[in-house]
Amino acid sequence: MRVPPRDAKVRALKPEEKPYKQAGFDGLSLLVNPGGSKLWRFKYRWMGKGAVAQIVV
Repeated sequence: MRVPPRDAKVRALKPEEKPYKQAGFDGLSLLVNPGGSKLWRFKYRWMGKGAVAQIVV
């Protein structure tokens, strides 16, 4: 089982030229945008269709 990134590790992520993902676990990932914003993304399936829930940090 993978463990989600800890607070210190998330805060240490720096923006790059292009958006990039930091893998989490069970469909959870962190998207870091060039402007420095961070989005938690959760990919899941509901009634046979894929969906993504996002939380802005």
